[in-house]
Amino acid sequence: MKELIEFLRAVNENNNRLWFEEHRAEFKVINDDFNRFVDQLIAGIAEFDPSVSGLTAKDCTYRFYRDTRFSPNKMPYKTHMGAYICPKGKKAPYAGYYFHVEPKGNGFLDGHQLDSGLYCPEPAILKSIREEISLNGDPFHAAVVAATGFVLEDDQQLKKVPRGFPADHKYADYLKLKNPCLCKHLDEAFLLSPNLLENTLDAYRKTVPFITVLNQAVEYAIEND
Repeated sequence: MKELIEFLRAVNENNNRLWFEEHRAEFKVINDDFNRFVDQLIAGIAEFDPSVSGLTAKDCTYRFYRDTRFSPNKMPYKTHMGAYICPKGKKAPYAGYYFHVEPKGNGFLDGHQLDSGLYCPEPAILKSIREEISLNGDPFHAAVVAATGFVLEDDQQLKKVPRGFPADHKYADYLKLKNPCLCKHLDEAFLLSPNLLENTLDAYRKTVPFITVLNQAVEYAIEND
């Protein structure tokens, strides 16, 4: 990952098409290496979460080129790379595992991290998750506790329990979540470790119960759509 991190730093300082064209060959090598890692990551996760079996890096990675048409930020390239591994691939509504590489100071998430869960779920799915927590919150709480090394983060969390749910609920704070997602912030040493793949899989393995609870609610929402 060293070459990727250095390349992302360089892009952050030279985010223009002329510089990128001069370094396109370097990007291709780095991108191919990243995709190979993602393929290994998918295979490893599939051993403890078979719902992602059969996916490839193409199903889980994103374009490096930004869509600037409706954005005030006209920088043409991203300054991070990531992969979202979930059942049926990144465009599916399911909870999954997100691997994010971004040097501090690059301005998107401001750092490398591992995530497990959902970001910006559809309203019907979010409602289903809240109903699951309201009716059967203990497994959700146990899954959060079991994910040692992760924290439940949501900078968009509601200030009050949403309408239709009891304000004094045992798990009121969970009902306020808009983005039920566990996050593990990483230092650079984690990404540069020769055991990166094994360490990442060990971390994600702890979040399987959380993913399972969320995807049960997702399935219920899809079946009752």
